[in-house]
Amino acid sequence: MCAIDLGITRDRLAELLESTKDMKTDSAPPTDPLVGTLVSLYSGAGGLDLGFTAAGFTPIWANDADPFAVETYNKLMPAHVATEGAIEDQELPGRGSADLVIGGPPCQGFSVAGRMDPDDPRSRHVMTFLDVVERLRPRAFVMENVKALAVNQRWRSLMRALRDRADSLGFATQLMVLDSAHYGVPQSRQRMFLIGRVEGSQVQPKATTRDHPVSVRTALSDLPKWSAPGNDTICEASVTPAKKPVLRRSPYAGMLFNGQGRPLNLDRPAPTLPASMGGNRTPIVDQRRVSGEQSNWIEEYHRHLMDGGSPIAEVPEFMRRITVEEAAALQTFPARTYWAGPTSAQYRQIGNAVPPLLARHLAVAVREALDLS
Repeated sequence: MCAIDLGITRDRLAELLESTKDMKTDSAPPTDPLVGTLVSLYSGAGGLDLGFTAAGFTPIWANDADPFAVETYNKLMPAHVATEGAIEDQELPGRGSADLVIGGPPCQGFSVAGRMDPDDPRSRHVMTFLDVVERLRPRAFVMENVKALAVNQRWRSLMRALRDRADSLGFATQLMVLDSAHYGVPQSRQRMFLIGRVEGSQVQPKATTRDHPVSVRTALSDLPKWSAPGNDTICEASVTPAKKPVLRRSPYAGMLFNGQGRPLNLDRPAPTLPASMGGNRTPIVDQRRVSGEQSNWIEEYHRHLMDGGSPIAEVPEFMRRITVEEAAALQTFPARTYWAGPTSAQYRQIGNAVPPLLARHLAVAVREALDLS
């Protein structure tokens, strides 16, 4: 993957991670010095934590309710063992024990991909997050969630309540939506971040690839060949043509195939990878083009349909769904990351994660705003 301005690549993230495996709170990795500690809530597989760890923060406590995500997290960062279960049932660290509280409460109740249900019990976790902030009293917090929570009018009163609550606790808040493709990630993934700080300046992440985003092709080129060791956790869902295709101007939009897994344009960043991958919602690629051939079957078939042609009966064998390892690369997890659980759980963990490269950019901006060195 192409290096970005912060000098961090997916492989470099892996090196930074390796340097922290035996790290204690009074030692430091060789590049970004240890600048602070954090408590991680709703940690998932550790995408957000990995980025903050690479920027010099070390987790002292992490938690998630998904046992497979906890297993992945503990393999990924063995020096910082996560606990499993509901936060309310855990013995939390004490007041003043961490500089930051970070995490991404469940987003299903807010996502436009879901029902956007105000009464979804998972939506209460954003307040649970602030309950922990109130208990620990860190210097700052970073809450991640879907873009809709920041911009959709349905959640305006909830966001106001969150910011009012943070203000009552002494935190100045910022609300921002960041596109991962602007920060070295080969995926156009927009995420909300609510940031609160007791002191310091505004948090200002510096976009590095806004005008030259990293492509899917570049990300996949770092991996072994499809089906070879290191890129062989294959989605078994077949690719079949839609009997009644939904056409859009772009061949990479609409519905040309069964399910909601759309073909990826190898020369652009991927669209947002969903947590529902693993079946027919898993994105599709043309293996011939991945291997370097110039012909573009997707665009040819789209042109055929736009010209009034009938849907085909079978899709060529070179059209296939992305692997777990390819999905992880598009999220910028280190190569050879261990993913726990069945294949569906592995895809889910990847789709739920914050891209580590985006997280590292944000973490560096938080570090600078708090004047930590």
